Amino acid sequence: MPSLSALAVSGFRLLLRLRRYREIGLLALATVVGCMAGIVVATMSWVTNTAHQWLYMLPSGERLSEQESLGHPALALIPVAGGILLALLALLTRRRFSRPPVDPIEANALHGGRMSVGESLLVAAQTMISSGFGASVGLEAGYTQASASFASRIADALRLRRRDIRTLVGCAAAGAISAAFDAPVTGAFYGFELIIGTYSVALVAPVLAASLAASLTAGWLGAYQTTIEIGHVPLLTASDLAPFMLLGLIGGLLAVAVMQLVTGVERAFRLVKVPAWARPAIGGALVGGLALLTPHVLASGHGALHVDLVASTSWQMLIALFVLKALASALSLGSGFRGGLFFASLYLGALMGKAYALILIATGLTPDMSPLIASVIGMAAMAVGIVGGPMTMAFLVLETTGDLAITSAVLTASIVAAVVVRETFGYSFSTWRLHLRGETIRSAHDIGRMRSLTVSRMMRSDVRTVSSGLGLTSFRAMFPLGSTQRAIAVDGNGGYAGVVVVADAYAPESTEGRTDIAPLLRHREAMLLPSMTVAEAAKLFETAKAEELAVVESLHTRKVVGLLTEQYLLRRYAEELDKARRDLTGEG
Repeated sequence: MPSLSALAVSGFRLLLRLRRYREIGLLALATVVGCMAGIVVATMSWVTNTAHQWLYMLPSGERLSEQESLGHPALALIPVAGGILLALLALLTRRRFSRPPVDPIEANALHGGRMSVGESLLVAAQTMISSGFGASVGLEAGYTQASASFASRIADALRLRRRDIRTLVGCAAAGAISAAFDAPVTGAFYGFELIIGTYSVALVAPVLAASLAASLTAGWLGAYQTTIEIGHVPLLTASDLAPFMLLGLIGGLLAVAVMQLVTGVERAFRLVKVPAWARPAIGGALVGGLALLTPHVLASGHGALHVDLVASTSWQMLIALFVLKALASALSLGSGFRGGLFFASLYLGALMGKAYALILIATGLTPDMSPLIASVIGMAAMAVGIVGGPMTMAFLVLETTGDLAITSAVLTASIVAAVVVRETFGYSFSTWRLHLRGETIRSAHDIGRMRSLTVSRMMRSDVRTVSSGLGLTSFRAMFPLGSTQRAIAVDGNGGYAGVVVVADAYAPESTEGRTDIAPLLRHREAMLLPSMTVAEAAKLFETAKAEELAVVESLHTRKVVGLLTEQYLLRRYAEELDKARRDLTGEG
């Protein structure tokens, strides 16, 4: 008798194969994926908070980063223990997991949404260890990684189409963020902007369903969900927006500085030749030293955010906290702790915004500015710069505060920050990390098809070659006018020598006074390689001003293995673009 799970899988497959009910089936799957994301968030947050309670001996109900000081100086060594544990875990798993894990953005951009559950669970475990032992990292990266991998595995088991797998991965990530902040619209836009890479009407229902299901599930399970109370806010006028445009500019520049600081720490560890296994322990020791100054730098900073939003703190102290938290996050991530800068960017933005407001008030430029409003607008600006997704972060601030009166200011600062980062840096933190690994993607837009469309898949392999020293008369005998358009010439060693256009061998102006085909050879140094992508090949065609090019085994041997025409390449490129368009709009 078939099991309940087998019956469920069969039922989903049937719904997804019946065109009339396909959208209903996908909606149901998205809801299931959202519930799973809510469970993942509730579980990981409970494990991490429990670790804080036990390891740091916290009073019941209090959070690590809201403490005024550590209970005992020896507690500063706990991040060191976390670093050692991470090193041991890496040693135990290095044979099974030898490659960097594929995150949701990379999966949707390059791999059609396919992710490894094993790799993702390892990332989730590393994230919980890192944050649980006090490293200055957030859990959001672990939430989205684990949730998205489960969604990818379900979609793969159901043998869904590429676009449906990508959609479910986006639904899972959207659900994870929604569950973490009790912000369904924020989660949905996180899925649209950062994971799926676009917004379309066909995606609205499944992504929103996943976000709502995840938020409700996490709330029902008692997960800690961040909310911010700012009280009554008067409606802002157009003239009130000018200071917040400057705040967005500052937030964008500081976001770039923080991302570069993380990279700088990594380079410093490599420069002094610290072994990779020892880096987390050293980073933990440095973070523990900063925690002796203030525990606000520990973990993600949820508790510190609520304390510093309402506390009567000078702008000098806020700037000092900003520097310490940025340094702690950079030391944590740069030394090998696993996590992200999602919540750290919100906390840093709040500190920046409040300090900015207090400085303007102290100088008398804007005596009526609310430091609390500037804090939440600074949160949006800084988070947009580091995480990306202007609409995502704008909605996050609006949903967590519950006040729409600051909408115009939040959007203004977010857009300014996004433009500044794009023009000065060009990456979010996630895509910047991928760039450092050698990837060139800047978003989750599906370029996997284009990457897989290589010259080897498009070329003709049935190519006739002739000797580059062949006589003109012999060439005409082999290739009568109209028999073919071109021939490939090779040298005495069998290496590529050039392309001969057959029409040139019959043109009087081209052949007058010539006895062989050597002077007729075109594109002698322009060659395609089988591994080239369609974009790289198109660029070479444009540079060489050629209509056809030979494909060689390698630049060293120059052995001819095929021929590709520009006309066929452009047609295949257009077909792939059309497939991508249909995926986005839900056609076909």
